[in-house]
Amino acid sequence: MFATLSDRLTATFKSLRGKGRLSEADVDATIREIRRALLDADVALPVVRRFAGTIRERALSAEVSQALNPAQQVVQIVHEELIAVLGGQTRRLRFAKTPPTVIMLAGLQGAGKTTLAGKLGHWLKDQGHTPLLVACDLQRPNAVDQLTVVATRAGVPVFAPHPGVSASGALATPQAGPGDPVAVAAQGVAYAVEKQYDVVIVDTAGRLGVDTEMMRQAADIRDAVHPDEILFVLDAMIGQDAVTTAQAFAEGVGFTGVALSKLDGDARGGAALSVVGVTGKPVMFASTGERLDEFELFHPDRMASRILDMGDVLTLIEQAQRAFDADQAEKMAAKFVADEDFTFDDFLAQMAALKNMGSLKKMLGMLPGMGELRDQLDNFDEREMDRVEAIIRSMTPQERAQPRILNGSRRQRIARGSGVQVSDVNQLLERFTEAQKMMRQMRKGLGGLPGMPGIPGMGGGKKSKGRSSAPVRKGKARSGNPAKRAAQERASAERALQQQQGAPGSAFGPGAGAAARPPVDPASLDLPPGFEKFLGR
Repeated sequence: MFATLSDRLTATFKSLRGKGRLSEADVDATIREIRRALLDADVALPVVRRFAGTIRERALSAEVSQALNPAQQVVQIVHEELIAVLGGQTRRLRFAKTPPTVIMLAGLQGAGKTTLAGKLGHWLKDQGHTPLLVACDLQRPNAVDQLTVVATRAGVPVFAPHPGVSASGALATPQAGPGDPVAVAAQGVAYAVEKQYDVVIVDTAGRLGVDTEMMRQAADIRDAVHPDEILFVLDAMIGQDAVTTAQAFAEGVGFTGVALSKLDGDARGGAALSVVGVTGKPVMFASTGERLDEFELFHPDRMASRILDMGDVLTLIEQAQRAFDADQAEKMAAKFVADEDFTFDDFLAQMAALKNMGSLKKMLGMLPGMGELRDQLDNFDEREMDRVEAIIRSMTPQERAQPRILNGSRRQRIARGSGVQVSDVNQLLERFTEAQKMMRQMRKGLGGLPGMPGIPGMGGGKKSKGRSSAPVRKGKARSGNPAKRAAQERASAERALQQQQGAPGSAFGPGAGAAARPPVDPASLDLPPGFEKFLGR
C-alpha cells in the first residue's frame, strides 16, 4: 500500500547522501518533497503541516548540524516522527478483570467488519483465548450467514439467534420479525457468561454513509453491553474521507482503537497516517490480506520502517516461528548432524512451511532495501513454487530419497506427470544437487561454516602458500592388492606391539622397562581366530 510514498521518500533522501553539511536550503527542499509525498498519499492536511513543521524544526537544530552524517540523521528524524504519527507505541487489547472481555466493532458498510471479526476471533484463539462472535448486523442481506461462514472457517463459535435479512432483502423468517440488534448483543454477552467464553466480539451493522440512525443504534448497543474495547474498522483505501468518517464515529459512538482493513490494497495509505493524528486514537490491528491468518497487531515502529524501506525483520521472524514446526526443525538438525543427505521430501516440508507464512512477495518485501527491487518482486510469479511441488510429487518415494537414480526416461515421465518440460526437471535437479553439496560442505567445514576465511575454526579460507604451522600427517593408503594389504596390516601390528613393549622407535624410546619385560608370546594374547598370521615373521 505504501509503495508510492516509500519510493518518493527514498528518492528524497538519496539527494542528501554525500553532503557533509546540510544548509537551510537543503532542509527546505527536503521538507518540500516530503510534504508533496504525504499529500499525494492522501494524508490529511493538518497532519502534513504538523509533521513537516516538526521535521524542519529538528532538522535545523544542533542534533543534525553537529552530526557526523547529517543525511542519516534526517532519515532518523523522519523515522521517529513517522512512528509518532502512527501512534507511538504498540497498543494492545485491554482485557477485563472479570471475563468476558467485550469487543465491539463499528464502521461503515463495506469496511470489512464481518471479515475482520472472524480474523480477530482466529487471532484471539491462537493467543489461547476462547472467543465468541455475536451477529448483530440484522439489516444487511446475508450478513448473519456471512459471519457464520467466516466463524466456521476460523474455528470460532458464533451466537446468531436471528437469521437477519435474506439476499432478496426480505426477512429470512418473517414470523421472527425484524429483530432487535441491541437485544441480540445483550443476549450474546449473557450466553458467553453462561458458557464461559472469555472474549465476546460484537459485529454491528454499517451504512453506506454516516447517518443519525446508524449512530443511534451503535450507541444503544454500546450502552447495552458496556464494551471494554470499541474498534473502529476503517477501510485503508478510503482516502481523505477517512478523516470525516473517523471524526463522526468518535463524536457519535466513541472508540478506543482503530482496526485497518484492506491494508494489502493498492491505495496510497493516507488513512493510516491520518486517523491517529486527527482522532488521537491508536491503530491496534491491521488486516493485510484475504486469508484468516493475514491479520496482525499493528506496530507503529515496524510500519514506519516499512514506509522508509528499512524492512520489518521482526514481523518476518514472528511469522516464521508460527509457520515452522519445532519438531520438524529438530529432525532436520538431527539429519544434519548424522551426515544424512537433504532429500526432496525434506524440501517439500520446507516449501509447505513457507506457504504457511503467506505470500512470498510480502515476505521478501519485509527485507531491508527491497524497495529498489519492487519491479522484480511485482514480476515474480509465485506459482513457480506450485510447479516445483508438482515436479517433486510426480516422483516416486525412492526417487525423492535418491535423486541420483533419475535417468533420462524417469525425467521424461516426471515432466509428463507434472505438465512441464524436461528442461524444467533438469534445472530443478541441478539446483537441488548444488544445495546438497552446500550442506555437505557445511558439515565438513572443520567444525564450522565454509567460506568464512579469517575466523579460526570456521574453515573455507584460502590455503597458505607457506608451510603450515601444524601440518596434518596423512596415513599411507591401503593397497588394493590383497597380498600387499596383508603385509601392510602385519607391519602395522608389529609397530603397535613394539610401542607397547617400549621397543626402539616407540614414543618413549628404549628404557629399563623394555629390558625388564619379557617378549610377549602371541599365543598368550586372546586374539581372534586367524589373526596369528598377521603376527608371523
